Amino acid sequence: MVKRSDNPGQISFVFESASVILPVINETHSLLKTVEIIESDCASDVKEYLIVVCHNTTLESIKIGEKLRRNNPERFILHYQTLPFLGGAIREAFDLAQGSHVIMMASDLETDPHTVKQFIAIAKEQPHAIITASRWLKGGNFAGYNKLKLLLNFIFQKFFSVLFTTYLSDLTYGYRLFPAPLVKSILWEELRHPFLFETLLKPLRLGVPIYEIPSSWSTRVEGKSQNTFLRNFAYFKIGLSILFCSRSKILKPQSDKQSPEVS
Repeated sequence: MVKRSDNPGQISFVFESASVILPVINETHSLLKTVEIIESDCASDVKEYLIVVCHNTTLESIKIGEKLRRNNPERFILHYQTLPFLGGAIREAFDLAQGSHVIMMASDLETDPHTVKQFIAIAKEQPHAIITASRWLKGGNFAGYNKLKLLLNFIFQKFFSVLFTTYLSDLTYGYRLFPAPLVKSILWEELRHPFLFETLLKPLRLGVPIYEIPSSWSTRVEGKSQNTFLRNFAYFKIGLSILFCSRSKILKPQSDKQSPEVS
């Protein structure tokens, strides 16, 4: 929910509920486990689960999504994406979200579902901010991560944290809570995995407050990742382009004068 303040042009946020975005390709029991943990931890704070599938999603995964929707059609929304790839899935889910805030995460247990309740607890106190997970903070970790990729990830994070003059330690981990009006007002560009990077860099350029908390990453227990190693180089392209783009090119044209107030 968004409430206007007494000062013209400023908007204050109120946390009412979260829309949880779950892109699905080949997840079955891990999808169910993700939902089970969130429901156990903070069901009353979740408005809906947006389960996003595409033409590559396995029949078994679609059946799980359909079963969840049949059992509770108001709480579980099964959306067949039209934009391609992971970024396209999340971009469409941003537009569909009905909660005051949205949570971007994985459905394969690579993102720890127990962290959702921490996101929400902070969002209730800081509803105007982005809450993002970090694998590099004390208390976070990488379980089953390739050692070479881990080193390259560390160098990459340090490089872009210096470029963007930020204390944030994990700019690429796609596990975050956002105020819904914020993500609806930004002009997104990426369709593949670098979209996860874009979702933090553009708010950074806008001056949106961002809180980072530790969380664990674990290698998926089923299915195969859709992000290849060579595609990681595309992160540099989007990172450098955002560094030099203007605010007017970050916000949608109709949102430029009515975008959430940031400082």
